[in-house]
Amino acid sequence: MRVLFWGTPRFALPSLRALLGEGHDVVGVVSQPDRPAGRGRSLRASPVKQAALGEQIPVLTPERPRGEAFLDTLKTLDPEISVVVAYGHILPLEVLQLPSRNSVNLHASLLPALRGAAPVNWAIARGHERTGVTIMRMTAGMDEGPILLQRDIPIASDDSASGLTARLSELGAEALVEALALLEMGAIEEVEQDEALASYAPKVGREVARVSWDRSATEVSNHIRGMDSVPGAWTEHEGDPLKLFTPEVLESDADVPPGSVLAADPEAGLVVRTEGGAVAIGEVQPSGKRRMSGSAWLRGGGAAPGDRFR
Repeated sequence: MRVLFWGTPRFALPSLRALLGEGHDVVGVVSQPDRPAGRGRSLRASPVKQAALGEQIPVLTPERPRGEAFLDTLKTLDPEISVVVAYGHILPLEVLQLPSRNSVNLHASLLPALRGAAPVNWAIARGHERTGVTIMRMTAGMDEGPILLQRDIPIASDDSASGLTARLSELGAEALVEALALLEMGAIEEVEQDEALASYAPKVGREVARVSWDRSATEVSNHIRGMDSVPGAWTEHEGDPLKLFTPEVLESDADVPPGSVLAADPEAGLVVRTEGGAVAIGEVQPSGKRRMSGSAWLRGGGAAPGDRFR
């Protein structure tokens, strides 16, 4: 098929490569504009744009994917179908309906669960046991279109959002090429989503990522893993923010307030009291510094038993 591909982050790369590998004619790529990045804040192209240019595919980077001039450009590409994978903008209906086969989207959840911007983060943070990917036909409503294909996988107790995202990107690429093959054969049955089962996964930001120590150890662990690595779950230690990673749930009946540091030994590790339990913290990132092991931070005098995270 003649495919117009929409994508921006690294998550979309396996899908783009899979389409090319299956022999689809990717007539163009639409990605977010170059953004400042790195310490020098120099402009950097998105991972998808870089990959597309390497394949000599025409790339469009509009600030907003709308307007007559933009639509006219899309028409010149004459796509048969649009494939959208983590592009970053809601597309207007006239854009979705421009290709003869309209537009499909790869979404990183089992719709109608976890519609929205951060399905992987919330699948872990809310303690889901399974998640997956959905290929759906796009409509005007956000993630509300009929389902073409779904594939699911378990969420492991040590999965982080960054690691699970990588797994889902590969699973999604496989599901995408399968769905397009079935579409070409006319062998796919579209299934409308059950609105009664819909849930939402809003964008995660700094305030959402803050750890609430008065929750159970499992909930705290899920939250830390769900916020890894961006924006990063964080707490406050002696007035400064401290990001937390790679938690482990422990039992504890210590009679101290949630957030209290129970252990802070470079050998034994960093252990923090929660409501009804405790969590060992494997890695931290102090403000303005690199991510490091909890042991390395403690060797530098990072915390002491009796300190309290807030």
